[in-house]
Amino acid sequence: MATGRLCPPIITLLTDFGLQDVYVGVMKGVILGINPNVRLVDLTHNVPPHDIAAGAFLLRSAWQFFPPGAIHLAVVDPGVGSDRRALAIFCRDHYFVGPDNGLFSLIFSGESAAAIVSLEKAEFFLPKVSATFHGRDIMAPTAAYISLGTPLTALGPSLTDPVALNLPAPRLEERRLLGEIIYGDRFGNLISNILFADLQIWRQGQPIGLTVNGHPIPHLVRTYHEVPSGTLLALEGSHGYLEIACRLGSAAQALHTGPGGQVVATLASSVERRPHAP
Repeated sequence: MATGRLCPPIITLLTDFGLQDVYVGVMKGVILGINPNVRLVDLTHNVPPHDIAAGAFLLRSAWQFFPPGAIHLAVVDPGVGSDRRALAIFCRDHYFVGPDNGLFSLIFSGESAAAIVSLEKAEFFLPKVSATFHGRDIMAPTAAYISLGTPLTALGPSLTDPVALNLPAPRLEERRLLGEIIYGDRFGNLISNILFADLQIWRQGQPIGLTVNGHPIPHLVRTYHEVPSGTLLALEGSHGYLEIACRLGSAAQALHTGPGGQVVATLASSVERRPHAP
């Protein structure tokens, strides 16, 4: 199996730990104690606490921008200390390490993992494993050992049944496409579960009406600056999903909604309002 090893290797980190406490720094210390030559890249440590779906979305939005062979350590782990497994994965020429709770589901979408193992070999853990901090004691050292060239087969037995995240999927209902908000960023932009490419295929060039929780979104545009300040709009976000935004404002505040909010696209022949289409 080709590994695409990097020299020096890269380990990215994504967690819900925040930066107030020492958790992130300690994980980095563990990694550097095993491989002082590794390059560490923070994706984010502001995943909403315990929000596996948000962590999965953010990881999906970031991992592919790193070179093959990069190792992605992701820890959003509300089940820490339970019987949930910890995983190391080689998929799409990248490595992933973290809890088996669906955090990597969007990486596997459309492609089976090349290799998945359950982390069960104590020689690759810290000598004392806490029941509350597997990110430090199991996952960080595992990522470090992978960066040194340790094969996945040495880390534990193979498995074929990783936990799949039960994310909502868009659905068709007559002449409407129904979706929902799955993530809100710090700008108040609301990201839906509707891939923009799928929206374009469905509409076949026809104008559409858009609503969020019944509130009209009057403009479907290509860039934010196409509408006046304070105006609600929809566009294709950098992540490839349909995004609801407010020019120089917060769509989340304007619409009083967040993850779980209902997004409805309706073909123009069924509605009176016809937003501009990019």
